[in-house]
Amino acid sequence: MRFISLLSSMILLLGLSTQVSIAQGLTGRAYYKSSSAFKFEMDSSKMAPEQMAEIQAQLKKQMEREYVLSFTPIESNWKQVESLGGGPATASSGGMTMVINTGSQDRILYKNIAEQAYEQEQDVMGKEFLIKDALEPAEWELTGETKKIGNYTAQKATYSRIIDSQRFSTGMTEMEKVKDTIQVVAWFTPDIPVPHGPENFFGLPGLILEIQNSGRTLICEKIELNPSAEPVAIVRPKRGKEVTREEFRTIQEESMKQMMNRYQGKPGDGNQFTIRIGN
Repeated sequence: MRFISLLSSMILLLGLSTQVSIAQGLTGRAYYKSSSAFKFEMDSSKMAPEQMAEIQAQLKKQMEREYVLSFTPIESNWKQVESLGGGPATASSGGMTMVINTGSQDRILYKNIAEQAYEQEQDVMGKEFLIKDALEPAEWELTGETKKIGNYTAQKATYSRIIDSQRFSTGMTEMEKVKDTIQVVAWFTPDIPVPHGPENFFGLPGLILEIQNSGRTLICEKIELNPSAEPVAIVRPKRGKEVTREEFRTIQEESMKQMMNRYQGKPGDGNQFTIRIGN
């Protein structure tokens, strides 16, 4: 097992070291669709199981979003495809309304593999920020498994890590500190030799066509390579106050504390509340 892991790492490093030269001049767009599997629990005296099931079904449908990844050999842009249904996902039943905000359609994530840097537009409680920091490489492990995704043969890679998180919900008196285990499964194709992928994922010897992460799946449904009618143009995000990754996390924690103080000890009363899902 150790030999297989070391061999996989050597193959991965070799692939990445030759990737840019192999993909010289290659540009493209990859179109992804997202789906989410999630559930929430509430006091049964506040909401009946059938009402919770109805809300979950509504949210699951609305959280099916489309995204586009534009790329060159070393740079990429990730953003949501503009659509009429691109606002927050909302659902209601029995007087309860839930809103899940997954971010604005026009927000851009920019990654530069050569510089190992990224820039991302984000907002917290109506304030815009521009995160600029170093990319965080994942310690991918190649499994040797393959499958077909569209016309491409994809290979499986995985990684996992433990992170510190803080959670809060109405009814709580203080934030809860927890350890979360992130487990990611990626399927990439060496047939498109660029180290890019959806969202913050990158670093495999081929375009990532599918990501499975914490109940959320992103899968590529269409690819355009070297499009001549509309050449690929990579743009860098500009909006918001410039902050580092750590500074942004501090800002998120402060906004969570403000929300906690607002709803501290208050049980759900049928009023609308918002859950923010971020990176």
